[in-house]
Amino acid sequence: MNIHQNVQANDKLRLANLPSTTTQQLNELAQDQNWQVRRAVAMNRRTSEATLSKLAQDNQVKVRIAVSTNLSTTNEIFKLLAIDKAEQVRSVVARFEYVSAEVMAILAKDKNPDIRVEAARNWNTDIKTLKQLSKDEYEEVSNMALRSLADRQQ
Repeated sequence: MNIHQNVQANDKLRLANLPSTTTQQLNELAQDQNWQVRRAVAMNRRTSEATLSKLAQDNQVKVRIAVSTNLSTTNEIFKLLAIDKAEQVRSVVARFEYVSAEVMAILAKDKNPDIRVEAARNWNTDIKTLKQLSKDEYEEVSNMALRSLADRQQ
């Protein structure tokens, strides 16, 4: 990469991070080859739902994680991220405080017990799902679900 390309990449990254960047500019930046630019777009709260939906399927895990922590991410996108192929993405979704009970119910069925523990720990997991998790074959999962149920009864 020459210096001119590097400056251009830095400008794109800066633009993707700005809260004043327009939705149209963010849509264009979301198609950039540089994953760091795409990640910055995924973190920007002004990014459109359509763009976040595309970025939720990005080949770079760090971009998908950024989508999962964006406060503008919709429930439909969270449902997509809850079944992501990367455990890191599903784990971040399970720990995020703005995820719906519907998404937590999906994560409660995850094949990875660590993600089920996070689902059991999350305050947005509903009572029905916690009761199911309290019967999980993994003791750590069932214990966390029982603790969460007890905390809610206080």
